[in-house]
Amino acid sequence: MNWKSYLKGFESYLKLERSLAGNSIEAYVHDLEKFVQFLESDKLDLSPKQVQLKHLRAFLVWTNELGMSARTQARVISGIKSFYKYLLVESITDEDPTLLLEAPRLGRKLPEVMSIDEINGIIEAIDLSKNEGVRNKAMLETLYSSGLRVSELVNLKISNVFAKEGFLKVVGKGNKERIIPIGKVALKQIDLYLQFYRSKLNPDKNDSDTLFLNQRGKKLTRVMVFTIIKQLAIKINLTKKVSPHTFRHSFATHLIDGGADLRAVQDMLGHESITTTEIYTHLDREYLRDAILQFHPRSKK
Repeated sequence: MNWKSYLKGFESYLKLERSLAGNSIEAYVHDLEKFVQFLESDKLDLSPKQVQLKHLRAFLVWTNELGMSARTQARVISGIKSFYKYLLVESITDEDPTLLLEAPRLGRKLPEVMSIDEINGIIEAIDLSKNEGVRNKAMLETLYSSGLRVSELVNLKISNVFAKEGFLKVVGKGNKERIIPIGKVALKQIDLYLQFYRSKLNPDKNDSDTLFLNQRGKKLTRVMVFTIIKQLAIKINLTKKVSPHTFRHSFATHLIDGGADLRAVQDMLGHESITTTEIYTHLDREYLRDAILQFHPRSKK
């Protein structure tokens, strides 16, 4: 049975209906192709409508024998469940064989978190005698102040920085917009960057409104931000494995440790489910206070 047309339709569904990013769509389709490979290897000539729970369970055994980790298996199952949701929406099938399919249980992997002193150390290690130092300090202060994803940071627009009101507008996963408060320290560094570095650049026509640019006037890559942080961590002999996401984890953890409302942090991070945010705390706390910025270390200065 040729699954190509189904995969093509699923890809369009993820792009048009779910508004997923290209790399996410590629991952979903690639994971589903693993199931197709399993059917071919077992010489099972089945259409998606003919697949039953027993076939899916046999597929799980197959992935386990291949040495696939529980986390990867869970991701693949998630992709298959999404595929059958698409088939139901399009009326290609009227039954979902994944309803009783259970993914391997995963232990919660706690994210790496930096202390306030470690974050200060990394930021203070930036060489401000170099032009890009002013930019790098503004970037890291923004990451820590607002908990942005690295993709949100590199795509941040000048027109979406509302300094007077004290917030940013970002476009996150699934092209969903959200409003995020940003502290005075970060806003001050952004202002310095705009005055003393970015104003001297000749922005590429496609990046005229992009906030953080490289020396050629183009948008920074995600890899470049990773590299900047990694080099600064090495400079201060920080043994933790740090990345832009470590700043995001630290942002959330420091807020919650300070007593911030879990649901407010959920909104700021752009998590659809509060269980995703709960990874940052082991405490059963809800609705502790209404305000959030007062708990952030950078807002207490």
